[in-house]
Amino acid sequence: MTQALPKLVTFEEFVDWLPENSSLRYELHNGEIIKMTQPVGEHEELTGFLTIKLSVAIDGLDLPYFIPNQAIVRPPEKDSGYFPDVLVLNRANLNNEELWKKESTVSDNASIPLIVEVVSTNWRSDYYLKYADYEEMGIPEYWIVDYAALGGRNFIGNPKQPTISVCNLVDGEYQITKFRDSDRIVSQTFPDLNLTANQIFQAGVV
Repeated sequence: MTQALPKLVTFEEFVDWLPENSSLRYELHNGEIIKMTQPVGEHEELTGFLTIKLSVAIDGLDLPYFIPNQAIVRPPEKDSGYFPDVLVLNRANLNNEELWKKESTVSDNASIPLIVEVVSTNWRSDYYLKYADYEEMGIPEYWIVDYAALGGRNFIGNPKQPTISVCNLVDGEYQITKFRDSDRIVSQTFPDLNLTANQIFQAGVV
């Protein structure tokens, strides 16, 4: 489970507080500093697999995109800051980001074509909090990769099953398409991407 530290802080205080070179991971959720659960190996394998596959897609399309190692997504005018598992950034728009050069922070939806969150035990953050904030920010595409079927039945079905929810922004609201088993992932950011849900889920299987 995640643990909250008691004092409410501003985004600026959070950035100043963030420990350097720490093995611990933190996010800021509406003023609360949240100590994130250390990801398990399978989570990291899926994240690495998706980073490689999306990087290949970026290169193949010769897009001005890249995937940073550590960057903060800040909903504008909120005391929140997230470190997505996979964050695709549009280099062409980073000059419009006031906090990019000094704090590796982005807030403009034109800078963020795609965010991927790989679900951990704190699944409510991905399905509720981040979903709402990313939608409000106007992030064009958001994937929720629930490889261990941890989310609520309302999101992944009953009985629960591993599901990838691809949220595409349409008229300011997310439209959700769910992919399971041998379904080929349909991405508006990378329309030629040739990946099935099972290929992603099995990335962490030895």
